[in-house]
Amino acid sequence: MKTTLEELQAFVAVVDGGSITAAADTLGQTVSGISRALARLEKKLDTTLLRRTTRRTELTEEGQAFLQRTRAILASIDDAEEHMAARRQQPAGRLRVNAATPFMLHAVVPLVPAFRKAYPQITLQLDTDEIYIDLLERRTDVAIRIGQLPDSTLHARPLCTSRLRVLASPDYLARMGKPKSVADLARHTLLGFNQPESLNQWPLRGAHGDAWPIVPGLTASSGETLRHLALQGVGIVCLSDFMTAADRARGDLVQVLAKDTVEVRQPISAVYYRNTQLAARIACFLDFLQERLG
Repeated sequence: MKTTLEELQAFVAVVDGGSITAAADTLGQTVSGISRALARLEKKLDTTLLRRTTRRTELTEEGQAFLQRTRAILASIDDAEEHMAARRQQPAGRLRVNAATPFMLHAVVPLVPAFRKAYPQITLQLDTDEIYIDLLERRTDVAIRIGQLPDSTLHARPLCTSRLRVLASPDYLARMGKPKSVADLARHTLLGFNQPESLNQWPLRGAHGDAWPIVPGLTASSGETLRHLALQGVGIVCLSDFMTAADRARGDLVQVLAKDTVEVRQPISAVYYRNTQLAARIACFLDFLQERLG
């Protein structure tokens, strides 16, 4: 049977205080509680640590040797607690973040310099995937996910939302003409996703309702690939604002069918395993993202 921290603390307090009564006062426990802790410790070690008389308490030779080790153990615990307190005040360690390539490039990467300046002791590891990953299998602390989340054992924290728009390059529209109605899209090249199929439901109002299922003329697994194709004038695309804001500001992509577009905002969330105490390095990263993206 292993010794406990309570037993070690009781032993040292008796030595330092010179009596069980003094140790009880120091630790805020009863005299009988300290006496029982010492008895359990000596039984577990199968040795006598203290000689107790009515007048004084003194260490045996075995007690003297054990005291040195015990003080070192308690000092290590104090150091560990102080270290963890310091980490809460100044978070440190490796933080593994996973996100889809477009969100990583357009939303996370621009914030990295400011985050590193604010938290220089955190080492970021940024990974990208176009599909949902197993956080445990990939040793990921935080994953950024776009869209509605399925129920799971993961904890989700909303970060922001991002609007969907139908876009094309001025070059493409000059060559192919600007669609004046949703029906006009039938004669255009539409850029869509391989999967999931829900991403090929464009937020366009019409006889079909508020979501129009497209038939892509070209598909890709990554929104970033579709963005580059649209910039090259290959076709019309539906993408989220977080990845096209700069393109639209420069005029490299322009919105089409704005009057027919339903305002749909994709939820963007951070997911991580449920913990009773969220690690400081994760908490500060989520706070940082939410403050700047929200």
